[in-house]
Amino acid sequence: MALLPDIGTSKANNVSDTSTQPNKTYKMLIDDNKIMGHTTNDIEAVEQACYKVLNTERYKHVIYSWNYGVELNSLFGKPMPYVLSEIPRRISEALLQDDRINDITDFDLSYDKKGNVLVKFTVKTNYGDISISKEVNVS
Repeated sequence: MALLPDIGTSKANNVSDTSTQPNKTYKMLIDDNKIMGHTTNDIEAVEQACYKVLNTERYKHVIYSWNYGVELNSLFGKPMPYVLSEIPRRISEALLQDDRINDITDFDLSYDKKGNVLVKFTVKTNYGDISISKEVNVS
């Protein structure tokens, strides 16, 4: 009597038979710092995923994979021309880890003398486009 389920060898070895995982997550109320008891999916789920990635510094938290998060802290104190060229690349690299995201476009960067950089961009997803803005302090 076998204790493991009989899944058949042909299906277990067929890598192309994988399916996309569900796109369901708990609804976040970001302004209220709450997570709702009900779920959301599709474009709202991707928007929440973008928020979480952009607010998690890569390599800082051992709970996350090294592929999760964005590398912005290392831009602190760097010259503004370097910062302005690196931010779009780093944001794109971080967000494109999600297979629901197809492209990051329309970057618009502005900054002030205090070292605050405001980044606006469009995230092209399987469900539609999302407009996102993120402020980064580099001084």
